[in-house]
Amino acid sequence: MGIQAWTWWIVAATFLLYIAIAIWSRVRTTAGFYVAGQGVPAIANGMATGADWMSAASFISMAGLISFMGYDGSIYLMGWTGGYVLLALLLAPYLRKYGRFTVPEFVGDRYYSQLARVVAVLCAVAVSFIYVAGQMRGVGIVFSRFLQLPIDLGVVVGGGLVLVYALLGGMRGITYTQVAQYCVLIVAYLIPAVAISMKMTGQPVPQLGFGSQIIEGPNAGVYLLQALDQIHRDLGLPEYTGAFVAGKKSMIDILAITMALMVGTAGLPHVLIRFYTVPSARLARWSALWALLFIALLYTTAPAVAAFARVNLIQTLHGTPHAEAPGWFRNWEATGLIEFEDRDGDGLMRISGDPEKHELEIDRDIMVLANPEIAQLPAWVVALVAAGGLAAALSTAAGLLLVISSSVSHDLFKSILKPDMSEARELAIARVSAAGAVLVAIWFGIHPPDYVASVVAYAFGLAAASFFPVLVLGVFSKRATREGAIAGMLTGIVFTGAYIIWFKSEAGRPEDWWLGISPEGIGTVGMLLNFAVTLGISRFTPPPPEHVQALIEEIRLPGR
Repeated sequence: MGIQAWTWWIVAATFLLYIAIAIWSRVRTTAGFYVAGQGVPAIANGMATGADWMSAASFISMAGLISFMGYDGSIYLMGWTGGYVLLALLLAPYLRKYGRFTVPEFVGDRYYSQLARVVAVLCAVAVSFIYVAGQMRGVGIVFSRFLQLPIDLGVVVGGGLVLVYALLGGMRGITYTQVAQYCVLIVAYLIPAVAISMKMTGQPVPQLGFGSQIIEGPNAGVYLLQALDQIHRDLGLPEYTGAFVAGKKSMIDILAITMALMVGTAGLPHVLIRFYTVPSARLARWSALWALLFIALLYTTAPAVAAFARVNLIQTLHGTPHAEAPGWFRNWEATGLIEFEDRDGDGLMRISGDPEKHELEIDRDIMVLANPEIAQLPAWVVALVAAGGLAAALSTAAGLLLVISSSVSHDLFKSILKPDMSEARELAIARVSAAGAVLVAIWFGIHPPDYVASVVAYAFGLAAASFFPVLVLGVFSKRATREGAIAGMLTGIVFTGAYIIWFKSEAGRPEDWWLGISPEGIGTVGMLLNFAVTLGISRFTPPPPEHVQALIEEIRLPGR
């Protein structure tokens, strides 16, 4: 069978599995819909958290970004992985001990204010919609290449599938679907990585292959990273392993982006809500540990995948006549994600650091998906990677849509607008909200603002600037007040959002970045502003009531 036939079979089988799990785990209570009845085992929750967090950005886009950015791409590895350490130490067990349904609910109770809760809802919805745009875009890319569907139609199909299992199973259905999706995505990521590592370096472990010598081709006998550096120098590109050199990011931007990704991880509502699903605070800590283990399997493999893909791509395409381009190139060219412009009229495809000589524009989001084809692996491996990409994107999209749904139904309708509504009515509103959120997510997927990983980085920056300070202060400071929290959240998210919008518009220019900090890293500044405003205003406003200070003491006590 060919790649398309294999892809149809494997994708269809995985989709049927997800729907079957949703039917098996369907819920009829709000506790089941929002937090899976708080009965998910730690190892299952860790696996589901890994799938929830290792989105299309991790599976599809991260290795592609590292492949093009080289050393600078380490910001994604350090930021996203380091964020889980902060999450496990600073937030996860305390929020679980608090024991409610949503992050805005904690903000509202801790800061004794419905207005604070509404602001938290708005922040959660904004962050979630930005994040989900990247996931839906990833779904569209996979469908367009491997199932020969237009990208826009692929986004619609993926959104429809998420809607089915989100509506049926709520958090319970999403959790166990994500367990299955993690298994699919990690197998799909590791099999081609191992095969390509064996083929290029003779090492079956990609992490070891990353530091080994190439055993075939024009660079045989040369260490992989040395070969990449030399290839880049020959093409007039910055060295792959070069740091803080011309053509690469500055030190302050690297620091800012890494910090934004770290604290953004610890402030993402769809990740935080996962720790409400386990039976106790102790198991919340174990969930974070399991999640780190499952995430590490992919994240320690990604740099090797990026390097393998970069070498194969350049050796396969640079200097090749366009008329003789390999089949995989033609397939991706048909999607519009690879473009060739013959600047000198000789028909040869060239990759160059000189913009006047560079003739190939390659969407970074295709690198992981195209890598097995470039390496000439069997068709079923290529199809498996496509299914893994879909699993990564859909698992995160489902978690984000549930955050939006619960924010609307529980934090707005049940808690503020209609506090006397029945549980059945609240559940109905939650499902309607999820359906509406899917429609908006589909629109964002069709009209994304940037590459998948870049879009996700914006969401992390917004989460860092809005949620992280008020959550940390909410747990560790009895003096932080509602006035300070409301002002801090608004300051952080408005500043960060305005900066991103301005510099991603045609009017914004990179040379005007404040202190050289890019839109992907400005969330760090937004976070510092949030801390400063929250603490500053709290000093000049009345302290929280006694019952709030007692709540803080209670959730900080060690407990099971």
